[in-house]
Amino acid sequence: MGFPRGPLLLLGAAALLLLGSCLGSTSHSMKYFSMAVTEPGQGLPQYITVAYVDDQLFVEYDSNTRKMMPRVPWIEKVIEEDPQYWDRETRREQSIEPVYRGNLNIAMDRYNQSKGLHTWQFMYGCELGEDGPRGGHSQYGYDGRDFVSLDKETLTWTAADAAAQVTKRKWEAEPAIAQGYKAYLEEICIEWLQKYLDYGKETLLRREPPSVKVTRKVKAGSDGMETHICQAHGFYPKEIEINWMRDEEVWTEDTFHGQGPNSDGTYHSWLSVEMDPKDRGRYQCRIRHDSLEEPGYFVWKDSASLPVGVIVGAILAAAAAVLLVAGIVFCIRKRQQRDYKAASTSDKGSDNSATA
Repeated sequence: MGFPRGPLLLLGAAALLLLGSCLGSTSHSMKYFSMAVTEPGQGLPQYITVAYVDDQLFVEYDSNTRKMMPRVPWIEKVIEEDPQYWDRETRREQSIEPVYRGNLNIAMDRYNQSKGLHTWQFMYGCELGEDGPRGGHSQYGYDGRDFVSLDKETLTWTAADAAAQVTKRKWEAEPAIAQGYKAYLEEICIEWLQKYLDYGKETLLRREPPSVKVTRKVKAGSDGMETHICQAHGFYPKEIEINWMRDEEVWTEDTFHGQGPNSDGTYHSWLSVEMDPKDRGRYQCRIRHDSLEEPGYFVWKDSASLPVGVIVGAILAAAAAVLLVAGIVFCIRKRQQRDYKAASTSDKGSDNSATA
């Protein structure tokens, strides 16, 4: 759902690049990004809006198609309870488009620019955690830099520079502007996020456990020091906690972390640590994820040594499974020998703030 309509409320444009956040525990978010450009071309429209639930693009509008379009199958369910959804969203974006172009021209005047490629951007959204709403954000940008952003707790605007101070003064002279944003971010945005999560629950609320392995690297000239890398792959949702433990305490010295999405919609993450090989037995990689009932503990094992289980629970389960399979095979063979016979898946509100 887009930003609500209201006097002098500006639905700005924003960056096209989605920057995911990892909050440490399961959370869900809805983010809208919009952008107007001075020189469209080569696949870049003059105006575009994209929206995400978590990291999944679900709707898109641009000045070429002039229609709000679905980008995932589950959003089609919205028609069942809201038949006017697509027409309403399309009309809203069509009304915002010329406002953005005007805002872009005004911003160029503010910065004494008359030509070249320039952008007016807007990003807003909200987050929902297991313990309820976690707040929201509303931020405007020009040429990829901060312009003004809302502090919804104080209902004030933060201006990034002198040019943005004009907008700040105008918006703060109209308290209803910030109040409208706050109401949307804390109420309407959360309501729609909950609806979208229900529509897409088969994919958005699924739980896929990580596949984990620990590798070891030794750099030449490192005085024998070695790096152990704990890698988790193919998990969902994206929130995961990876820690190197030393003597059962979280160890953060000489560690490096990385995380990103996979092409199939899952995620991967890794955490490395540098250690003296003499202390190898003091280190364990601990992984916590919503798909795991208990934390998993992993260590690197020399391929020449006998295999050892890396999760305490898995050791017992693996041993039981081996005994069970061996017993079944033994019984089947005995029976075959005995009985053998034969084989048988915003709302707009003109940015009159930026206007003179």
